[in-house]
Amino acid sequence: MQKIRILSIGKNKEPWLEQALSEYVKRLKSSLEIEFTWAKNNDQLHALAEKEPHRFCLDANGKLMSSEQFASFLTKNLELGGSRLAIIIGGAEGLTPELKASNALVSLSPMTFTHQMTRLILLEQIYRAIEISKGSGYHK
Repeated sequence: MQKIRILSIGKNKEPWLEQALSEYVKRLKSSLEIEFTWAKNNDQLHALAEKEPHRFCLDANGKLMSSEQFASFLTKNLELGGSRLAIIIGGAEGLTPELKASNALVSLSPMTFTHQMTRLILLEQIYRAIEISKGSGYHK
């Protein structure tokens, strides 16, 4: 089973957000395992990231992709990582310069989102990518 670990600072503070994330985790469970790991600060986030052999970061200045391009990118990175991949989301201040310098950067949008909303947008895009790869009608 393929596995994506999402590393981020802070926990989900809103019950509706937790419900929405749970819905996408449930939708993905037959294709992909999603694991969330919450860091307390940038130092802990960096330490967690260093333990992940295959990873990329989300950053507003990263590479912009269409949903189809992201689906290909995600599939390729899961293959390169031996079905394991970590995705790093920065906190309120964004990513540290060290994380930006040592990882590929992908943008979900040039707009800025809270790290909590980014988790939901990312999870929906992961679900969309899996559905695109399957050839389902979800992505139209």
